Formats: sequence, C-alpha cells, structure tokens
Amino acid sequence: MFEDQLAAMQELLSSNDEFRELHEKHQSLEAEIEALGPAGVADMSVERLKKEKLLIKDKLAAMMQLHTADAAAV
Repeated sequence: MFEDQLAAMQELLSSNDEFRELHEKHQSLEAEIEALGPAGVADMSVERLKKEKLLIKDKLAAMMQLHTADAAAV
C-alpha cells in the first residue's frame, strides 16, 4: 500500500463509521478464510466468503479513492 493510501485509510478508520465497519468485516472474513486453511479451498462456503471479502475490499478502495480525491481538491 502506498503512503498516501495508508494515510487515507488511517483518516477514514478514525473518522468514518461505515469505512471502519467494512474494514472490520473485511478483517473478520480474512481470519475466517485463513482458519479454514487449504482444506477449505474448494468449499463453496469459502468461495462465498472470498467473494464477500472482495466486494468489501472494492467498497473500501472506492471510499479511499474518493477521500483522496476530495483531499486533493482542497
């Protein structure tokens, strides 16, 4: 992650409840997927978790991009 992205993430984590909740959910899904280990790789529930995690990651990235663009405009 680049320095400006890290700064945007830290700002959003401290100031945006929705971003913080999505980030926590993303971390939770990551831990859940890792706990299933290699044996769960072909499991449909793991695929569902990975898709959900990716959707959240996309939302987080969009929020960070918007935040960075807003900060640059000021």
